[in-house]
Amino acid sequence: MSALTLDNVTYIYKNAQRAAVLGVSCRFEEGKVYAIAGPSGSGKSTLLSLLAGLDLPTEGEVALDGDSLSELNLDRYRRESISMIFQAFHLFPLMTVMENVCFPMELCGMNPKDARPRAAALLESVGITEEQMGRFPSRLSGGERQRVAIARSLASNAKIILGDEPTGNLDSVNTQNIIDILCSLAHEKGYCVIIVTHDMEVAEAADVAFRMRDGELRVEM
Repeated sequence: MSALTLDNVTYIYKNAQRAAVLGVSCRFEEGKVYAIAGPSGSGKSTLLSLLAGLDLPTEGEVALDGDSLSELNLDRYRRESISMIFQAFHLFPLMTVMENVCFPMELCGMNPKDARPRAAALLESVGITEEQMGRFPSRLSGGERQRVAIARSLASNAKIILGDEPTGNLDSVNTQNIIDILCSLAHEKGYCVIIVTHDMEVAEAADVAFRMRDGELRVEM
């Protein structure tokens, strides 16, 4: 079972007056949904960046299954161990839905003929129809585009999903649909889902809800 752990992690931006993340210690495990809420500037996005291996801590350690990210190949870590979902979807506009989901598999060396049926199964699992698979992202609704983004995040076989405000551009109905999909991935398929959010619906649906303020992380009671 994969686990991401933070041990007394602090991160200070160059020339900053205070730490963006301050002395954070916690553990994220497969099979659960975690929400990290807090006001703008509280350190949420910086913490997510550290979990994604986009930055390394100024002090302390982020580790995957006991192996410090500082000692891992970070490109491989980001390609194979974690996947990300963004508020703005970040789908390739000139690729079809099918091509967007095939892309990470082909990037890892999978034959395109093998990637397409797997991509179709992933898209179907999040409610995208066969007809929609041939569309460009601009011809989908916001909720549908986020479903495609989730399917693409599953294509790499990474068991840790990091969400950066994944419901931020969605209405309440689509927000609930995305919450249901992410909870199902964690509870039924064993993914570790970590979501940075301003959305209280997401925080309330999580198995563990954290609140971040002034760089410090606390479990919500």
